[in-house]
Amino acid sequence: MARRSASDQKVVTIHDVARHAGVSSMTVSRVINKNVNVREPLRERVMASIKALDYTMNMAARSTRSGMGGTRIGILYSHPSASYLNEVMLGGLDEAAKLGAQLILEKCGGLDSQKKAVKRLIAAGVDGVIIPPPLCDSAQTVKMLASEGVPVLALATAKPLPEVSAVRIDDFAGALALTRHLTKLGHARIGFIKGDPAHTPTEVRYEGFMKGMAEAGLTVDPSLVVQGQFTYKSGLQAGMTLLDRQDRPTAIFASNDDMGAAVVAVAHGLRIRIPEDLSVCGFDDTPVASTIWPQLTTVHQPIVSMGRNAVATIFEKIKEGRSSGSAAPIHRLMKFTLMERGSSGQAPD
Repeated sequence: MARRSASDQKVVTIHDVARHAGVSSMTVSRVINKNVNVREPLRERVMASIKALDYTMNMAARSTRSGMGGTRIGILYSHPSASYLNEVMLGGLDEAAKLGAQLILEKCGGLDSQKKAVKRLIAAGVDGVIIPPPLCDSAQTVKMLASEGVPVLALATAKPLPEVSAVRIDDFAGALALTRHLTKLGHARIGFIKGDPAHTPTEVRYEGFMKGMAEAGLTVDPSLVVQGQFTYKSGLQAGMTLLDRQDRPTAIFASNDDMGAAVVAVAHGLRIRIPEDLSVCGFDDTPVASTIWPQLTTVHQPIVSMGRNAVATIFEKIKEGRSSGSAAPIHRLMKFTLMERGSSGQAPD
């Protein structure tokens, strides 16, 4: 929701209007949406700033979308797993079509790129933004969008902020269930591959693993805990570290399927039989989990449904914001499923 000023050719945003008027971005949003809870002197001050900054065209664009059928929802993403994003979009596009909403995608990289992407989304007139991993855990990104008065939803964060809407699963419980599965199969020496340190599920899944090991009365060997990045390449490196040793583990819990699939590939290369000599598990149940051999035991995260729910939830929040001028964050916890497949079996004697 922005335009280029004829005088300086810079993008004028809702934040610029708020700063000019000396009010919050949310107040500007309420004025634009003709909310009745704004005092008249304040409304006049905001309108004066809108006129001074040549923001009237954006107001017109907004007013043409005052019905929910014209809702624009942004999806801001940065270096996600391609399969994960595809699953999110399958559900998101389906729900957007049902609601008559439009999805606008923006890709970004570092902080400077994120700022530019946020400006493009604001200029496109988005009413709310969904942030999938790993940006769902970026406080800076959330702050940038919040400063523009744009509702934000964090998708698949393990530690949702109280003030931000979220759609997620219980990563701790999922990791605990998977660890219990391995210990019940008799595995005591279990390797663990962590994910991106900047993404909250990384630590939460590790905590679930540690809880499961403690429940079974097992001690975790620190040398069997290896850092990954949620990428296939990092899984190859971690898999080689864990398997190219005399005292290798009998099972490996990789924090996502891409890394789990990479470990399976390393094991094949070293002629380690799966699951006879080694059990391998992943997390998420992305398509790669069921396309490799043997198929990967994993925790099914209902990503398509989560994408659908993310769009429905941010749509609901936008609707509430338009009617009342503010809306409380909405947190939705979805169910996971333990998928026991051919990559896990009884611990070798």
